[in-house]
Amino acid sequence: MEGFFAFAPALAHHSDGFAPEYFPRLVELESGHFWFEARNRIILLALRKYLSRAKSFLEIGCGTGFVLSSIRAQFPGMRICGSEISIEGLPIAAARLPGVDLFQMDARAIPFDSEFDGIGAFDVIEHIEEDRVVLHEIWRALKPGGAVLITVPQHPFLWSAVDEHSFHKRRYTAKELAGKLREAGFEVLCLTSFVSLLLPFLLLSRLRLRHNTKEIAPGAALEINPVLNQLFSSVLGFERLLIERGFVLPAGGSLLAVARRPGIEVGH
Repeated sequence: MEGFFAFAPALAHHSDGFAPEYFPRLVELESGHFWFEARNRIILLALRKYLSRAKSFLEIGCGTGFVLSSIRAQFPGMRICGSEISIEGLPIAAARLPGVDLFQMDARAIPFDSEFDGIGAFDVIEHIEEDRVVLHEIWRALKPGGAVLITVPQHPFLWSAVDEHSFHKRRYTAKELAGKLREAGFEVLCLTSFVSLLLPFLLLSRLRLRHNTKEIAPGAALEINPVLNQLFSSVLGFERLLIERGFVLPAGGSLLAVARRPGIEVGH
């Protein structure tokens, strides 16, 4: 389908979790934006710590390929795959990731068994009503000893019109995400907040938008003054150093979880 293999063709143009027309706008926003760059660095930090010997990695909901491009640069010998339920995003990802295996797929029905050393879902499962099903499917698609890396928006009290226009089904608590991972059979290795030091700014922003009934243009909530962008980037750089040194941040706009399917650790 449109040059990409489709495992769930009936859903390729009919997802209720994301607006496909947003993909081109994401390309404009991601590179250099403090939040996307900080998330990438935290993901790479977790990969180096928990999956440094991994030989294969699948990103579910790879979007424009922004995260996978960083992973491929950091782990050039790793077999990397990316999937999207909306096929419209795959040509954009392919332009960033020549030679990478990209395909259309429904995360609620992953067509692999014990296939990957690592799987990533970065700000994806909050878009899916059946998140428990997705976590069980990820468990099945991982090799024994493999690990999943997940980022999600945190704290239900931050819910606002931004979440609604982003097609979110929920914002998570740490307890909820850890519980769902354990329910799916995972051993939780790491659970920490990030965007923690900016939480007061985020709370003020979300309170302002909580009762907004106007249409929010795609990406409007991510647009930021360049000076503030640089300042926030520096703040999150310090935050990353804390996480790297083993600090678990108890609150923040986002949540990172790393969990392992029981078995011999990959690479051993």
